[in-house]
Amino acid sequence: MGDTFLMQALVYLGAAVLLVPIAKRSGLGSVLGYLLAGIIIGPFALQFIGEEGKDIMHFAEFGVVMMLFLIGLELEPQLLWKLRRSIAGLGSLQVVVTTVLAGVIALLMGLNWQQSLAIGMIISMSSTAIVMQSLNEKGLMKTHAGQSAFSVLLFQDIAVIPMLALFPLLATLRVSKSDDAHAASTWLEGQPGWMQTLIFIATVAGIIAAGRLLVRPLLRFVAKSGMREVFTASALLIVVGIAALMTKVGLSPALGAFLAGVVLANSEYRHELESDIEPFKGLLLGLFFIAVGASIDFNLIIAQPLEIMACVFGLVLLKAGVLLVLGRIFKLSTEQNFIFAFSLSQVGEFAFVLLSFALQEGILPQESVSFLIAVVALSMGITPLVMLFNEKVLLPRIGTEEKPGREADTIDEKNQVIIAGFGHFGNTVGRFLRANGIKATYLDIDSDRVDVLRRMGFKVFYGDASRHDLLHAAGAAHAKMMIIAISNEQKRLELIETIKKHFPNLQLLVRSTNRNDAYDLMNAGMMKVYRETLDTSMRMGVDALTILGYRTYTAKRLARVFLKHDEASLKQLAAIRNQDEYIVTAKQYIEELELIIQADAEGSKLSNADWDATTLIEEVRTATATDHKKA
Repeated sequence: MGDTFLMQALVYLGAAVLLVPIAKRSGLGSVLGYLLAGIIIGPFALQFIGEEGKDIMHFAEFGVVMMLFLIGLELEPQLLWKLRRSIAGLGSLQVVVTTVLAGVIALLMGLNWQQSLAIGMIISMSSTAIVMQSLNEKGLMKTHAGQSAFSVLLFQDIAVIPMLALFPLLATLRVSKSDDAHAASTWLEGQPGWMQTLIFIATVAGIIAAGRLLVRPLLRFVAKSGMREVFTASALLIVVGIAALMTKVGLSPALGAFLAGVVLANSEYRHELESDIEPFKGLLLGLFFIAVGASIDFNLIIAQPLEIMACVFGLVLLKAGVLLVLGRIFKLSTEQNFIFAFSLSQVGEFAFVLLSFALQEGILPQESVSFLIAVVALSMGITPLVMLFNEKVLLPRIGTEEKPGREADTIDEKNQVIIAGFGHFGNTVGRFLRANGIKATYLDIDSDRVDVLRRMGFKVFYGDASRHDLLHAAGAAHAKMMIIAISNEQKRLELIETIKKHFPNLQLLVRSTNRNDAYDLMNAGMMKVYRETLDTSMRMGVDALTILGYRTYTAKRLARVFLKHDEASLKQLAAIRNQDEYIVTAKQYIEELELIIQADAEGSKLSNADWDATTLIEEVRTATATDHKKA
């Protein structure tokens, strides 16, 4: 048993380590890498895993459970209110329209209305795991397409509750004892449909009440112990406990975890829960994608290739078509609409839950369920390829670049400064430069923002700034300076590598999200790094000192001393990789800064007109070293 488990672990981890980096570097994305890994090690190819892959799928579904718990934690009331139109309008229309159209098609194929309705609801679902992972990797989650996709996925996750409640009322087949084995382990055995619906509602209400009345006091009690590993265990206990409860009543564990996350979104322990569960989520999600790839029944596909492929491409086109129409109604631009539609064109992981439930309740026969499972898994498997086709083939032909005059205007414009990323950060820099008579070429990947900026008088080029051809068209070969203000950290590093390789003449000024991001940028060779929160934090600190009675001049002078020392220490700390050494060195710098501030307060050699923070730092270090020697 132990040897079997270790061998399976070796196979899964080895396949992921080998194939995911290759897929990522090839531009295919990590999701497709995981799916390919599952196909290669699965029963159809190398046969390293067989029927036990189905058991792994149940275990790997915890990745989806944890992902939805974390999504729930992010859903503060303000965000829900901001997305209310997309969630209630776009999300509900997508589910209803797709269900009706798919149901009508199934009805025309000879199924009864109960089976047709069930199939329509199953097909209306999309894959939260694949879509969120893919959009995050491409840096598209904050675009209009990303926010719209998130809203639709959120509504779909919520819609699973009434769907599961409705399924028992659609039963038309007699369920055999073998098919009902799983149902016998739930609390719904032998209950009439109306009672099952009441149990569903009571369970959901119980999770919400427990999250408010029991979970928070439990986390408070555990946090007081000061033991991080126990808090991690508590976080896992919450997720696993809710999953077990939802399974017991025949509901989706992922849905229960999502509800619990929403309830705890305003908890004071939200960030601790996120940091504790995130590593487990990432690992199990990868395992889930591998299991999906391994579970594709290629024998069934070989036996019925035309029927299955026709269904796969038919449902992808059906869902994409519905989403394109709805995206146009909700005023998404062409590029954003295509990204939105093709990212959600697959059938999602909740379909596995709904299909299993449809089999248990006697709605669909075994052969139909097996056929649909193959279709669902295949639609999920080709999603990264569909998104890649949209990105590489469709968008260049029908996207922003085709709008009249846009490409020509940008190519004709050669300025000494190029700004990549024209959101809130790059916009401020660009306006400041323009106010001082310095023209710049602006690049941005958000097509909706490009349109708005155009109306405001900024000539902006739509596209991925990390592309060599786009930089060349923007005049990077002759420009003097590149300001990198892109919000996505990974994209910033990709852009830096492209510029170092093709345009070494450019002087780079790079935006940094935080201190850790600054370390990555400095290790990539960037010295002109600008942390978003640094200047704002210092302005707040100066105001705080002023309110507490310090003279404004003194507070500003102390802030300059702090900034000088912090920038100097940043360059030293960026080169340290060992965590223990980093902590010791950082502690030393903190102590030095405290001594500098104390020396200034006691009346150091600094004058109001002339001071040198570097000299003072060296004096403090010399004095500190002398004290250590004497000791």
